[in-house]
Amino acid sequence: MAFIRKKEQRRRERFSLLLLDLEEYYFEQHTAYHLTSGGSVRDRRVRGSFKVCSKSVIFEPEDAAEPILKIPLKDCRRIEATEDHGRNPFAEGKPPCVSMESRQVYLIKEGNVVAPYKIERGDRDYLFHLETTVKTEDVVQTLLQLHRASCLDKLGDQTAMIAANLQSRLARTSFDKNGFQSVSEQPHMECEAEMVSPLVTNPGHVCITNQSLYFQPLNSYPDSVVQIRLHSIRRIYKRRHGLRPLGMEVFCSEDDLCSDIYLKFYNTKDRDELYYYIATFLENHMAEHTAESYMLQWQRGHISNYQYLLHLNNLADRSVNDLSQYPVFPWVISDYSSPRLDLNNPASFRDLTRPVGALNTERLERLLARYRDMPEPSFMYGSHYSSPGYVLFYLVRVAPEYMLCLQNGRYDHADRMFNNIAETWRNCLDGATDFKELIPEFYGSDSRFLRNELCLNLGKRQGGGKVGDVILPPWASDADDFLQKLRCALESQYVSENLHEWIDLVFGYKQRGCEAVAAHNVFHPLTYEGGIDCDSIEDPDQKIAMLTQILEFGQTPRQLFSTPHPQRITPRYSSVSTTTPSSSELSPVTPSEDSSFEDLTEESKKLAWSNMSKLTLQCRHKLHKEAVTGFAVTCNGASIFSTSRDSTLKMFSRESNSLQRSISFSNMALSSCQMLPEDQTVVCSSWDNNIYFYSVAFGRRQDTLMGHDDAVSKVCWKDDQLYTASWDSTVKVWRCVAAEISTNKRSQFELLAEFEHDAGVNTIALNPAGTLLASGTKEGTLSLWDIPSFTLLHQMPCHAAKIHHMAFSPDSRHILSVGEDVTMRVTDVQTGMLISTIPTEEEQRCFCWDGNTVLSGGQSGDLRLWDLLSGKVMHKIPAHRGPVTAVWMSEQCSTVITGGEDKQMLVWKPQY
Repeated sequence: MAFIRKKEQRRRERFSLLLLDLEEYYFEQHTAYHLTSGGSVRDRRVRGSFKVCSKSVIFEPEDAAEPILKIPLKDCRRIEATEDHGRNPFAEGKPPCVSMESRQVYLIKEGNVVAPYKIERGDRDYLFHLETTVKTEDVVQTLLQLHRASCLDKLGDQTAMIAANLQSRLARTSFDKNGFQSVSEQPHMECEAEMVSPLVTNPGHVCITNQSLYFQPLNSYPDSVVQIRLHSIRRIYKRRHGLRPLGMEVFCSEDDLCSDIYLKFYNTKDRDELYYYIATFLENHMAEHTAESYMLQWQRGHISNYQYLLHLNNLADRSVNDLSQYPVFPWVISDYSSPRLDLNNPASFRDLTRPVGALNTERLERLLARYRDMPEPSFMYGSHYSSPGYVLFYLVRVAPEYMLCLQNGRYDHADRMFNNIAETWRNCLDGATDFKELIPEFYGSDSRFLRNELCLNLGKRQGGGKVGDVILPPWASDADDFLQKLRCALESQYVSENLHEWIDLVFGYKQRGCEAVAAHNVFHPLTYEGGIDCDSIEDPDQKIAMLTQILEFGQTPRQLFSTPHPQRITPRYSSVSTTTPSSSELSPVTPSEDSSFEDLTEESKKLAWSNMSKLTLQCRHKLHKEAVTGFAVTCNGASIFSTSRDSTLKMFSRESNSLQRSISFSNMALSSCQMLPEDQTVVCSSWDNNIYFYSVAFGRRQDTLMGHDDAVSKVCWKDDQLYTASWDSTVKVWRCVAAEISTNKRSQFELLAEFEHDAGVNTIALNPAGTLLASGTKEGTLSLWDIPSFTLLHQMPCHAAKIHHMAFSPDSRHILSVGEDVTMRVTDVQTGMLISTIPTEEEQRCFCWDGNTVLSGGQSGDLRLWDLLSGKVMHKIPAHRGPVTAVWMSEQCSTVITGGEDKQMLVWKPQY
């Protein structure tokens, strides 16, 4: 209820823009006296504020007990400047007054109570004496002009005439630079815009300087100027407003639901110029706030389900300032009748693979029958899952003025209001036109929207009972407990494992097209982005009617994902409780003896990575005459084997700190090397199309595999299978038993599979279990292969140029790759979706990573430590004099070896 909290800061003010009609503007105000007949002189003079609006006149008395008067201009029979004919004994010379005759007037907030508007019908005269009398004639002329606009037959003509009046006012004024916070500020640009809040917009002037963003309302309401300091801005988003790319929203906090300002511009050019000026001011803004970067954080548990849904809503144009595009959250609980909510029981949850309209099979069959018989454009659901009416249905108890604004001064019928959680859920399952989802307030901490704390008279139901607090399910002790349990449900194991299915429906690939049809997720065409181009409609009446229909009906979020959304990585141990956990429930799970060594290993890895910025150089050796291309190290770390473009395999002894052997297989470059089990054999790939097997024990070449028609770029080995990648556009899988090779006998290499590509394969990687193989080509294509079945799972363009290196995350959920296109990219293994792209400033040639942090070597010779989730370099370590071409890390992450084009090998250790 963030937008309501903002309004609470001005609760003492009786007037608000919500008293205006939808799409109405507040132009100016004057101190005035409402002159009435009868009673004493004091009773006949009511002092207050006379407000000129585009469709009405509003008089706000200073006495809070008096009702606010709203006089619609279209109901006025007469508007003129007239003398008060003796009704104002205090003024000499009988100055002119504004005289109005109207068929009806609205009485609002009588006794300062928020309630449905009272309407007084019948011709009445209203006389207002402006305190600054010289303005009376000007005010009357303005009212007559707006009255003519209100009385035009066609809505399009009315809107055009009012818009012309507004633009004339904006053109006659400009931003007052006396509002600058500092005299040293340098203005960059100034333009006209409207500040947007729920159901209302407020026109004025925007100015941005080298220090601040300013908005100055034309009417000086609610403040004479709004200032946002640029250095305090944390997020900005472009917005669709009224189906046009005219909006921009600015946030000065990371997680708050409500922005600091939402602006709607009159043309896209002004919006874009202002946006890019701020974006340039915010370093790395564009890289940090993408659906893919948030997805990666969510997958790895760095942000909650609630936070992730908020970010997706923001990126999909949903804003609390626009009720037609309010953030949408899912129903997750289906049990509203049990005395106790069991979050360990899947039956307690809603099926997140289906939209609300498809949860009830019987209702769905009826809807599908109608859908099949419907002429084009056909749709399954006649209403949407999110609309202004649905938002205020939930929030009426804390936002009554918004409901009254939306519904012309009335509440909905008492039986149709938000009375009962279980009843609302049942209606979403059974109702013929009710398919609404929830709003984020159901997963927040402010439960006031469930209680009638304002003592509003919301009517009586058919049974005679008054509408009061919302009736909660039996398992909730009170409203706060209800929200707390919904929050637990949203973050539960079940929802975490299935939330991606709902995201596919609302933000993803099942949102439209044939996938939406298959998922029973088809809404009216006008609700989708691009469903209609309002600018192409020439008839202004038809255009306004169409726009109004779309805004009131609801809008589908912008589509963020075009391929299946990956599942969240859920924790190995989880405990879900419907109540606050006790101290015993919070105690860590004790590992078994079988897992203790594994856990110890993981802890040592975490410790090493947490100190990776403290890498210390142990030794430096120049072993080769050309660039180093790969490393293989014995299990005890005593011997290091390195390959190079100088065609040699070198063996370096850590014990004696000296070169022990140098082996040459041919006169062409060696591209990689791999140590087989028992440290008996080193496998080397060569640009001469061959794979060489070197026996450590016998000190000679043991065997040669002539398996390709072009250079072999990389070799991998796992579970008696050798994988060889080549520039001949293939990856081949061979049966390769390490024990047989080490016996000094010629081996039989059986070709098990051949993976074809459209370009030369430059690198390959196996996942830790040896069940998946990733391959990267010279053209930037990434392919993912299933090893047990030797089948292609995914193939996608990943980089715009050659892929240098790739590796699976330790949990096999993601593949990280670096390429010639100066980017680092993360691909989801499950779906094949590219979920993060990080610009790297220079080519990164090789890396190691733990799933969150990356240690990479690039063209400059530096080692860089990256935080993958933020996409930023945390630390730079000077290393080689030239590009880093190879990197190796021990299983415990306690030793790092790097090689470069400077022909050197460097050995590093993190310092604890």
